[in-house]
Amino acid sequence: MTATFDRAADFTFGLSPGDMPEITRKAAALMFLDTLGITIGATPMEAGRIARDTAAALYGCGENGLGARMMFDGRRVSVAGAAYAAATATDNLDGHDGYYPTKGHIGVVVIPAIAALAETVPDFSGPEALAITTLGYELAGRAALSLHATVSDYHTSGAWNALGVAAMAARMRGLSRDQLRQALGIAEFHGPRSQMMREIANPSMLHDGSGWGAMVGMSSAILAEKGFTGAPAITIEEDRVAEHWEDLGSFWQMERQYVKPYPICRWAHAPIDALRQVMLEHSLSHEQIAGIHINTFHESACLYPGIPATTSQAQYSLGFAVAIQAAYGRIGVEHISGAGLADPLVASIHERISVAEAARHSVRFPACRVADVVVTLTDGRVFETGDVHARGGPEAPFSQDDIVRKFMEFASPSLGEARAAAIRDAVLGFTGDDSKFSDLGRLIYDAPEV
Repeated sequence: MTATFDRAADFTFGLSPGDMPEITRKAAALMFLDTLGITIGATPMEAGRIARDTAAALYGCGENGLGARMMFDGRRVSVAGAAYAAATATDNLDGHDGYYPTKGHIGVVVIPAIAALAETVPDFSGPEALAITTLGYELAGRAALSLHATVSDYHTSGAWNALGVAAMAARMRGLSRDQLRQALGIAEFHGPRSQMMREIANPSMLHDGSGWGAMVGMSSAILAEKGFTGAPAITIEEDRVAEHWEDLGSFWQMERQYVKPYPICRWAHAPIDALRQVMLEHSLSHEQIAGIHINTFHESACLYPGIPATTSQAQYSLGFAVAIQAAYGRIGVEHISGAGLADPLVASIHERISVAEAARHSVRFPACRVADVVVTLTDGRVFETGDVHARGGPEAPFSQDDIVRKFMEFASPSLGEARAAAIRDAVLGFTGDDSKFSDLGRLIYDAPEV
């Protein structure tokens, strides 16, 4: 075993809630809540329904006949099937958190995994839930950095967040250090190294590969538990990646996740926020806008350029998302689905939008997402925003109140105000020593009643 694996294993099995700074524990609770809100908001969507029905059809209850209940559904499937279904649903409502250097998402698999695993182990404390959540974020994030640094192609999050799920399962199910090593190796080998820019060019329900990341990570841990072996994970054990693991347990990626104000690809957020800023500063309405020119980074400029025909395309749009913001001052699920896809007002604004790549923005990616917007009014006035960072990240962080407000906005329509508020209180209560995961568990498996 290598020193880097030993460091990862020590962290996996040895991390206690008391080892985590208070700010890290608070961040873990808020990211848990934020991701859970998107999982809830995604429950009625077509991709989530298909994923749950597929899990029920293909990934049955397992050897003990109990398995795990799918979140906000109640049907029992295998623990891997339950994690897959919830992660796929969450991935298909693009409002979940991310971390700039990873160019992807972690919570999208961490929360579904802990909810599925909780069905297979004895109850545990709220602080332990936050430690497990943090473990998933910290290991997956470093696997991402290692992968991006050592391969030429840009792979989806499922390629590396599978390792975080494997580590979480190893801790929760009591695997040995050697079984953890095997699980990580299996997860890396079978992780979906799907090409992200291919999905950007052809938006679909594949999204960021995280449903399969959850499936692979969970399956890998169970395989290792039963004695299956795998080659050592090079994203952990190869010499070239050691630098990405040296700060494990001292630098907390958990604290540096960004929160999305919109259910749209993060690459579109800086232009959206730039337009939002200029419209608020000058009290503008969409009727006053003659043209919007967006200067953004390369990846952002590659987003879907037309009027989307599907929710998947809408979430990977740029001009369409900016047009929604101009029209309504916000972007909700109703704007990127159903009748919102054929909104004539949004379509008319979309015709007035142009997009260009700006080299000064491209060179700063992925460390930050920056854009600027030039708005021309019907009366001839021109407003230039200057460089604007996407809100919700380290440069423009959200407060706890912002995150709670977002959670309630996404959770309440599906669950009702009372159940959503009870889930909110249970998750935020995880920071208390007397809290239990079951305080939340009793609220997250039954299908919505409203």
